[in-house]
This record gives sequence, C-alpha cells and structure tokens, in this order.
Amino acid sequence: MNDRSAIDLSNQFLIAMPGMVDPNFAGAVVYVCEHTPKGALGLVINRPTDLTLASLFERIELSLEGSASAEEPVFFGGPVQTDRGFVLHAPVGAYNSSIRVGELALTTSRDVLQAVADGGGPRKMLVTLGYAGWEAGQLEGEISANAWLNVTADAGIIFDVPPAQRFGAALKLLGIDPIMLAGEAGHA
Repeated sequence: MNDRSAIDLSNQFLIAMPGMVDPNFAGAVVYVCEHTPKGALGLVINRPTDLTLASLFERIELSLEGSASAEEPVFFGGPVQTDRGFVLHAPVGAYNSSIRVGELALTTSRDVLQAVADGGGPRKMLVTLGYAGWEAGQLEGEISANAWLNVTADAGIIFDVPPAQRFGAALKLLGIDPIMLAGEAGHA
C-alpha cells in the first residue's frame, strides 16, 4: 500500500488535471509552500489579476514610483483569505513573518513590501492575494483521485516564464506535452 501522506509536497508544483472542476483551480499551477500532516498551503502562480503592484502598494500607503516592477500584476493566490497578501521570493533579508521553502521564501508581513518600496528587498518576487489551503489528508486524496500532477518546483518558471506559459512549462518538467493530457484517468 502506498502511503502518500508520508510524502512532503513542499516545494512542489501542483498541476491541475483537465478534469479539475473547481473554477479556482482549473488550468492552475500551484506552488506548495507548506505541507505537513495537518494540511497544506500553496499559491496559484499563473493567475494574474488586473491589480498592479503599484496599485496594491498605493492601497497600503507605500510607493513604487519609478520601480521597474510597478506594472507587474498581483496574482490570485487562491480562494482562502483573498484580502491578505503573500510574497513568494528569493530568501533575502530578515522579515517578520517568513518561512523558507526550498530555494524560496514565503513572507506574509508588510516589511518585505516596505523594503521593496525603499528600493531594497527581493529582486524577484510574486505577490498574491489569497492562498490555496487543504486540510489534513485532503491534498493527498485529490492527488490519488487524479486531480493534480506534482513535480519538484523550478523557481525559473515562477519568476522568468510569462504567466500564460507557466502551465505548459510545469508540465514539461514531467516530460508531458499539454496536448497529451486526457480529461480522465483510468485505473487497472
């Protein structure tokens, strides 16, 4: 018997299978930031919103004037706590609320955004509103039900590949062409 609950899916991409019916996740690539026996937390990395970083910073009374990242989009990170920001970035600086995940860090405190506004902070970052969350055993069940494929994450896909191409790029890590995916999986 294969016990998937013993597998740590942190620093993995979850790639939604074509049969995913939840509109929050259809066509999504999720970066898993934390996976423990109590559940999992991840960020959708391929769903930009109409909100720019400059607009977000203005809402929290910070300025990104003259910054190259001012017109970068804020992403829909998932359907949980969509009023809360999450910053996925290279681990630079010491921020109040960060966890290290593989070669990346996830920060939820304002100080990382303050550092960016001050001209410092991480060079590459992905800012989301909301996150994807799973209760204990829920993600493992979804993977067993063929809702997701998973593969070790590649930071280059998060930061260097245009959002519309991240799904295909994540699949290529598995050697899969998106055209080859079927909507349903069979079991022997």
